[in-house]
Amino acid sequence: MWQATDKIRTTHTGFPAETRTLSEAHLLRVFDEIDYGMLLLDAQGRILHANHLARHELAQRRLLRACSGSLLGTTPEHSERIQQALDAALRGQRRLVLMREQERDLSLAFTPLSHPLEDDAPTVLVVMSRQNVCDNLAVRMFARALALSPTEEVVLLALCRGLDINEIAAENGVAVSTVRSQIKTLREKAGASSIRRLLQRINSLPPVVPALRIVTPVTHNPAGYSHP
Repeated sequence: MWQATDKIRTTHTGFPAETRTLSEAHLLRVFDEIDYGMLLLDAQGRILHANHLARHELAQRRLLRACSGSLLGTTPEHSERIQQALDAALRGQRRLVLMREQERDLSLAFTPLSHPLEDDAPTVLVVMSRQNVCDNLAVRMFARALALSPTEEVVLLALCRGLDINEIAAENGVAVSTVRSQIKTLREKAGASSIRRLLQRINSLPPVVPALRIVTPVTHNPAGYSHP
């Protein structure tokens, strides 16, 4: 596992510099509170750590899988693209991999965490795209902050899912005019001039993970994921 006990010095104008020690446990908790799947890989593509959303994605085996502790795709083409991105990251280059299988989309950002000329063991951070903005707890927190009614929150979540006004009306068994009125109230409460502006605000919300975790048939850091 990577060294997470290095001292980090932060200096802000008007405040004295502090030296803090972050433990590995603290960093792992931070990983689990981010609403994106996150993986830490070594130079061989072995998974050093996977946060809970990444473990959920791997357990689903839709586009990604873990084989003998290494990150692979579910098709040879996906595996090859993952390896190419890993090789580039090990050379200090960032890469974005776009994967698609039927109706399933997944993007992977490969970011080098060490320089090729440094002496420490090379590691690469892989961040997965967020699959459903409606699963972000911050959306519901946003609705509470605006004091939305239950029906207005339903409309907000439907907009996040990409439904149009007619689809929202049909899904909830109400008139189109009712949905238009609810959206108008939503925009006024959010201070948004249009639906597009409203959704831009939603997409810019912090990626907060629900307190109730997704249950997957894997442990926190299962055997084969952790390497010394």
